[in-house]
Amino acid sequence: MKKFLIAGMTSMLVLGSYVGIKANASESAKSVDRITWEYGGELEAQKGFDKNIGTAGVLAGSYKKNLIIGGGANFPFESVLNGGAKKYYSDIYVLKNEDHQLKMVEHTNLDHEIGYGTSITTDQGVYYIGGSPEKEYADDITLLTLDSHKKLKVKKIGDLPFTISDGIAVQKDGKLYIGLGKQSGKDSNKLYEYDLKTSKTKELASIPGESARNQSVAQLLNGNLYVFSGGGSVAYTDGYKYDIEKNSWSKVSSVKVDGKEISLLGANSVKLNRDEMMVIGGFNKEIYDNAVKNLGSLTGEELAAFRTKYFNADPYEFHWNKEILIYNAKKDTWRSIGKVPFDAPCGEGLVLMNKNIFSINGEIKPGVRTNAIYSGTLLNH
Repeated sequence: MKKFLIAGMTSMLVLGSYVGIKANASESAKSVDRITWEYGGELEAQKGFDKNIGTAGVLAGSYKKNLIIGGGANFPFESVLNGGAKKYYSDIYVLKNEDHQLKMVEHTNLDHEIGYGTSITTDQGVYYIGGSPEKEYADDITLLTLDSHKKLKVKKIGDLPFTISDGIAVQKDGKLYIGLGKQSGKDSNKLYEYDLKTSKTKELASIPGESARNQSVAQLLNGNLYVFSGGGSVAYTDGYKYDIEKNSWSKVSSVKVDGKEISLLGANSVKLNRDEMMVIGGFNKEIYDNAVKNLGSLTGEELAAFRTKYFNADPYEFHWNKEILIYNAKKDTWRSIGKVPFDAPCGEGLVLMNKNIFSINGEIKPGVRTNAIYSGTLLNH
């Protein structure tokens, strides 16, 4: 297996992971029963660095049998515990999947840094929405494609009337449905429609419940938008369906398997077929809620002691979700098809190409990324 290297990023608490929406799955594909995984290598170092330590919040999608990956952030200079600064990247990688081996096609750079935006894989290319530490670019809608020579093409499609990060987005019938996350720097439950033909933005009905809903997972299933989990000061496990035709929301099943509710805050998802989506990752609700509370309320020596213990803990101690979950919109049910055989990632890139799924980098504990890419083969009876 040929190896490549890419860098990683980390967030201050448990937040800071990326939620990408992939939408080009076959409408008639069979359901998935299990996945066989293998190590898929690493991405090469970003420009100006000797090594890629892994990133979270990456742009990730596919176009014409190529992976398009890039951006994201990490802490390359000093740990979060010691007050390290978060670094964003402009590097973009194009990789071709050849018999489960990723071959580098191109490594280039945008003219600005990106991270924590939302990716949508479509037949037209990979849309990337918001997600830049630079305000000038944090409201951009961009389309990434490849030309006849497999060279990356980056085209700005338009601007939103607000900046956005940690949000959701899907595409349907020439329109993008964008919302939640942080809008103009503030937590928001608002949803918008962006018309790709007219470049006009229209506000829609807001999602019910919490006013803050960052890093949810979302997909377009059966023509409707489904949104699960996310979080603010606490992690959520609830789910909602948005009826695009009626501009209305309704509650659906919470994320629950074997009687246990699961937080998908910081996880990522792919669309498997018309009815189903797959989710990998998610912060543990109890540990996340406790961390947010203590990091926000403790002071002095108590805060220092908590931070030291928290940020020095091993990945397994955070109990992030390792279950590979599938939601069926037609049945309104959740099920698990097993566990990932690697550290549960949050803020990873997740891309589906035919029968192969790629888990790309991500955070494996607060402040620490993995530089690994894992390749999975989807199997059914």
